[in-house]
Amino acid sequence: MAKVGVVLAGCGVYDGSEIHEAVISLLALDRAGVDIVCMAPNIDHAVVNHLNGNAVDGETRNVLQEAARIARGEIVDIATVKGSDLDALLIPGGFGAAKNLCDFAFKGPECEAQPEVARLIREIVTAKKPLAALCIAPALVAKVLGGDQLNPQLTIGTDEETAGAVTAMGATHVPCPVVDYVLDEKNKLFTTPAYMLAGSISEAAEGIEKTIKAFVAAID
Repeated sequence: MAKVGVVLAGCGVYDGSEIHEAVISLLALDRAGVDIVCMAPNIDHAVVNHLNGNAVDGETRNVLQEAARIARGEIVDIATVKGSDLDALLIPGGFGAAKNLCDFAFKGPECEAQPEVARLIREIVTAKKPLAALCIAPALVAKVLGGDQLNPQLTIGTDEETAGAVTAMGATHVPCPVVDYVLDEKNKLFTTPAYMLAGSISEAAEGIEKTIKAFVAAID
């Protein structure tokens, strides 16, 4: 049975993983019959009140502990996972992907990726194993792979400002509708806009499910 890693960034669209995207992905992977390994970095993050979207001054939470809410407790510290342990890797979106897995939300193209996340992405791509990234998570991938001069082909949908930042990090942005995905055959990279464009959970699901079907089919 293929083993697919899912990198979570907390719990909640404003300061963690986008819950709809994460759950749709986990369901699609489970239906595809793969073994899922959820993981997250064991670091702290600032908290956002999801009722009003405002930051909660002085409050932090642990990314791994928060992500365990989505994984129903079945989750490991990403620092303990090697690329050789997995057959593929998937990263849902949500602001946590741009705040906790990297700091793209604050620094744009000058951002840095969380070291353990960057390490695992590189190990997966170097081993020519499939990598999928949803919503804003392709910005993280652009930073890691663009910095390695692999010129990843990816999408965050159609937003010109974000596309420009992705291009500045060494990637090639490909506009894409919410119900489709972009495949970079050279890097075995699958990306889809999800809630960068989706107006409903069903729209997000259509693109994510299509992406994951192709992503799983690419596992050797």
